[in-house]
Amino acid sequence: MPQLLDKSIEILSVKHLRGPNMWTYHPVIEVWLDIGDLEDYPSNLIPGFYDRLVKALPSLVEHRCSYGETGGFLKRVEEGTWPAHILEHLTLELQNLAGIPGGFGKARDGDRRGVYKVMVSAINEEVTLTALKYARDLYLALAQDNKDCAAEVQTIIENLRELSDDLLLGPSTACIVNAAEERGIPSIRLSEGNLVQLGYGAKQRRIWTAETDQTSAIAETISRDKDLTKSLLRSAGVPTPEGRTVTSPDDAWEAAQDIGLPVVVKPIDGNHGRGVFINLYTQQEIEAAYAVAIDEGSEVLVERHIVGDEHRLLVVGNKVVAAAKGETVWVTGDGKHTVHELIQIQINSDPRRGTAEEHPLNPVRIDSAVELELARQQLMGDSVPALDHKVLIQSNGNVAFDVTDLIHPDVASQVALAARVVGLEIAGVDLVAQDISKPLADQNAAIVEVNAGPGLLMHLKPASGKPQPVGKEIADHLFPPGVDFRIPVVGVCGERGKTPVAEMIAHFLRLTNVYVGLSCSKGLFFGNRAIPNSNASNWENARRTLLNRAVEAVVIENNHLSMLIEGLAYDRCQVGVVLNVNPTANFPQYAIYDEDQVFSVVRTQVDVVLPTGVAVLNADDPMCVQMAELCDGQVIFFTENSDSEIVKSHLANGGRAVVAGKQQITLKSGKLDQKSIPVPHHSEANNSSPWKTMNLGAAIAAAWALEIPFNVIEAGAETFVPDATTATGA
Repeated sequence: MPQLLDKSIEILSVKHLRGPNMWTYHPVIEVWLDIGDLEDYPSNLIPGFYDRLVKALPSLVEHRCSYGETGGFLKRVEEGTWPAHILEHLTLELQNLAGIPGGFGKARDGDRRGVYKVMVSAINEEVTLTALKYARDLYLALAQDNKDCAAEVQTIIENLRELSDDLLLGPSTACIVNAAEERGIPSIRLSEGNLVQLGYGAKQRRIWTAETDQTSAIAETISRDKDLTKSLLRSAGVPTPEGRTVTSPDDAWEAAQDIGLPVVVKPIDGNHGRGVFINLYTQQEIEAAYAVAIDEGSEVLVERHIVGDEHRLLVVGNKVVAAAKGETVWVTGDGKHTVHELIQIQINSDPRRGTAEEHPLNPVRIDSAVELELARQQLMGDSVPALDHKVLIQSNGNVAFDVTDLIHPDVASQVALAARVVGLEIAGVDLVAQDISKPLADQNAAIVEVNAGPGLLMHLKPASGKPQPVGKEIADHLFPPGVDFRIPVVGVCGERGKTPVAEMIAHFLRLTNVYVGLSCSKGLFFGNRAIPNSNASNWENARRTLLNRAVEAVVIENNHLSMLIEGLAYDRCQVGVVLNVNPTANFPQYAIYDEDQVFSVVRTQVDVVLPTGVAVLNADDPMCVQMAELCDGQVIFFTENSDSEIVKSHLANGGRAVVAGKQQITLKSGKLDQKSIPVPHHSEANNSSPWKTMNLGAAIAAAWALEIPFNVIEAGAETFVPDATTATGA
């Protein structure tokens, strides 16, 4: 379409909302786009656009869109929709095809003609923004019909996969994080690598791949020393193969003669089976194996060869939760092709083999280990085996075939013991056995290694057999079901009064002898200690309270602007306080103009209240009252109007309320007055602010929601001395 060749889509701005926000519970990027004159070209006015889109991305048929049915989005394209909406879906689908999590997307009008904002789930800002830029380029190519877009999609997917491999969590860490989040356990990524915090404050745990904050340096060091590991296992009666470390090819041959042939030669601190040679009989083989093994590790181990297959068993918290079996790789001669060609034809053609994460088996290549294996059979890579002649390529290939259901109880017991002896709560235990469904002693089997930080991919995506829920097993080990894994988190927002209310709530909590983290506009506080250079209520300060391992309760002041442009720092809260909403407030620079949009920003505080939590809401503010129905938990209203119909109705339905009078603050539950707390004498000063007693009422309601004893609340109200700068503050 010639008139579209000079059209473009400009990215005006990008916001990364890193926590719950006005759009969704999860992190998103909010991108402002200027589509320019493409405003005049909805999809139904671009000849062939629909057909080219379906050909390039047929999987878009799964997008239900506003119709709520399969093919709903494509129906919208056929009827006519605009570039921003199409970019939303293209971004999501490109991420999905690249294996990047995320399914939320929205497109909305901006503040002028041709300007839109697009919101898309963003587990990583750079990855999703890159996907959106690819989506923009793809849309233009589809509209202008100037590229092979099906081929372009494949290139984009590969590029996104490479980028996500660099920037996202690895599969082992991700499966644990995902399992934790399915149980409502929050996560915080602590580094660009795989170090992740699960939970907040004093109840947090940390993981790094399949290692945890309880994995000791001593246990990890022992696991890397195969000789020491075997010595400790033998002392506990765990069967291990006889062997020792060697220092030269001659020493390797001497050790082999002492142990008895055949033997295994392997690096003492290698991994992934590299440089491991089994079933060696001759001096030539052993010396050649030593030369390869020493390049893979710092020392070489020679040990007795055990007849059987290699197995990897995963131990989590003294329990075997998964097992995988290794493969022996062969090719069969046809009298025509070389060994190298047969490897490509008969082995690497298997769709399960590849270098990407979704491939459970690695491609086979002729390296020094394979060359040695072939030499033992008087062959080389360019040899042409005779018809039907079987050639062994690898004797210890990928351990990726699930056998969890076959584990004998004796095997599980011995393997769990091995992990305990080394001192690992999570371990990958390697054993060689002919049949894992029989006791080890019956088949002369043995445990050969105990590994810290084991990879989990072989159990998540086995080459055959069923995937095992190892991420869930580890998450449940870290946070046993039925045990409370959350510290109290209190969020406070409002147009006025949020700082003193946050301070009061923190004061009440301190009186219960817990260590409190407070983030407010006055700064960041741990206990009673102010942290220098932290003079604002913002996302970063709030997040710091959640990272601190000493913190047992958190109070966070959220201002409306921070909620709008950053999101909340926490996933859910025990108590969410909304003091008041100014319906005339607006943020024109972010296209927030009316009270409905302001409501959408502020309601986030109530949206994230836990089902076991409480929203504390101002019954005298109509917009706060509207938020009550959005709360997953209970609601406590506070009011200065003792005749409030809202409160009367709430109490009649068994709810709770706090009535702030001039002389006393009364806590009501159902038809009963639970407690009356005198208004402190010191609060009479600066009484020009109508919000002062209400602030105290809101704080008392929050303390009640936290189940702080009434006598402590009363003492807190009397002993809290408001700062002159915040007694009526924002």
